[in-house]
Amino acid sequence: MKKFSFTINGNNYDVDVLGFEENTAQIEVNGTLYNVEVQKELKMSKTPTLVRAEPPKPSAREARIPKTQSQTSNVAIKAPLPGTIITVLVKPGDKVSMGQKLLTMEAMKMENNVLAEKAGSIRVVNVKPGQTVAQNEILVEIE
Repeated sequence: MKKFSFTINGNNYDVDVLGFEENTAQIEVNGTLYNVEVQKELKMSKTPTLVRAEPPKPSAREARIPKTQSQTSNVAIKAPLPGTIITVLVKPGDKVSMGQKLLTMEAMKMENNVLAEKAGSIRVVNVKPGQTVAQNEILVEIE
């Protein structure tokens, strides 16, 4: 049993909470019994709500800045792992399609196919069969 003391409109009340079931409490106020329906308790958040300012809109001058495209459309095909080149299937000037097999290399005791990342023509082949290569070394360039 919990005891509370309330002051309402200048009057003092001694309240005893006798029991509580679901949303009904049985209380005694100054010797008189009451069954009181309890509403949902509102919990106040202790964490403040963050309000973010809107980012500034770009000025008219900034909005007109043209987007530049890269000067070169060449794609460098790099070695995914250190290894040894087994076969080279292309030569400079060959036309290739995206996903076409360019060469085979052995890395970690496995043969790995190196594929074209875009369609185009072979600009440079930097490797030959039997050559060892490091990771991220440029193998072939496609334009």
